[in-house]
Amino acid sequence: MRCSRPVWRGFKMRIPFDNSYAQLPPQMYTAQLPTPVDAPQMIAANADLATILGIDPAEVSTAEAAQVFAGNHIPDGAAPLAQVYAGHQFGNWNPQLGDGRAVLLGEVIGTDGQRRDIQLKGSGPTPYSRSGDGRAWLGPVMREYLVSEAMHAMGVPTTRALAAVTTGEDVYREERLPGAVIARVAQSHVRVGTFQYFASRGDMMALHALTDHVIARHYPQANGPAELLDLVIARYAKLIAKWMGLGFIHGVMNTDNVSIAGETIDYGPCAFIDGFHPDAVFSAIDQFGRYAYSNQPGIGAWNMAQFATALIPLMPDREAAVADFTAAVHRMPVLYEAAWLDVFGAKLGLANVVEDDRALIMDLLGLMTKDGADFTNTFANLGTDTARDQFIDRAGFDAWQERWSLRKSPEAAAVMAHANPQIIPRNHRVEDVINAGRNGDYAPFHALLAAVTNPYAPLTDATAPFARAPSKDEQVTRTFCGT
Repeated sequence: MRCSRPVWRGFKMRIPFDNSYAQLPPQMYTAQLPTPVDAPQMIAANADLATILGIDPAEVSTAEAAQVFAGNHIPDGAAPLAQVYAGHQFGNWNPQLGDGRAVLLGEVIGTDGQRRDIQLKGSGPTPYSRSGDGRAWLGPVMREYLVSEAMHAMGVPTTRALAAVTTGEDVYREERLPGAVIARVAQSHVRVGTFQYFASRGDMMALHALTDHVIARHYPQANGPAELLDLVIARYAKLIAKWMGLGFIHGVMNTDNVSIAGETIDYGPCAFIDGFHPDAVFSAIDQFGRYAYSNQPGIGAWNMAQFATALIPLMPDREAAVADFTAAVHRMPVLYEAAWLDVFGAKLGLANVVEDDRALIMDLLGLMTKDGADFTNTFANLGTDTARDQFIDRAGFDAWQERWSLRKSPEAAAVMAHANPQIIPRNHRVEDVINAGRNGDYAPFHALLAAVTNPYAPLTDATAPFARAPSKDEQVTRTFCGT
């Protein structure tokens, strides 16, 4: 039986909302309450993030908080809404998408002065659900919580997880599955596809309002759309370089999944490479490898071209803007290559990395490709037999190591220790956690969460198993978005 919205007497949890997106033109969203659920129960709550958001950390893990994060109770000051946007999905234009299973509760200005969204994902249908149920099942919620918090711990700009709750209800995909909701935090949920939506409709008033909002919120140094484009491109280039340095594959780099704030968003069929190959693909829906590991930089530039196209209607001289914006997009590969060199230079502990170091890096990646060396363990253990043991061609690796020893800095060990995680959310470990969670056992989830949020710590007897590469029988070759 569907529950009604409870009235909590003496409700303690306070969220200091300060909403700005809800003040934008009404065609940019639909006011939308989450759909209540039967019996929400807390899986995990992020006390550290709560503190940053100005929320009492003692209150985010309570039964009352579970009611908030499931969408049953709407705190004072919230302005729940579902955002509309469009997007290119695997290169194909879809003129209307939007938050089909998410509701933005509102925004807070944290103790660090940063404005952030709090969004409930899996909170029920909206006008943009396109016949979907608007719900999430437990697996994707646990994956997003683990991976987003791991990415944050590894220094990657990302959305974060504030809480995860079960709903006490089942959802139906190919089978009956336990439902869940994740409370997701982001600098904002504005996407390239948000700009595309209004540009494609010729809604200049909304496009101007959105641009002004994004500049004020994320890029106050920008003087107009042209500078906004340059700044977004620069952030996005650095973001993708960080992904590449971790062997991370987003899996669904559609323009509706590209955050204008430069954060990693939407961890559907994401994965980390174990045995390295540049053409690795995990997403079951990426049948032709459009978003393969090695394709991510090029797709990033393609996505920025779509953003540039959406901004052109704002320019007084559109012909000149086409030329200027084209040049801006063509600068992205240069920015990316510089960021990539910095990322991988640090992974090798190189002093004052220079362009000539690119060959040294690429030669190691070539050896790793040939022998299927584990990406994370190779870099985490360079200079030890553990790294050497990753290779079949030991002579080739030894010759490479001799070149590397002549180039690495005296401080290489310290630099590498902060650039090469010991532990990542390995795909098989995440699957194990999800399977346990389906049976009501969340202890493996919390153990893995503790490990991946301390990725650079020296391994112990307790954490070493999380660093182990999967056996052949444990390998995960396909991941799914969960919708």
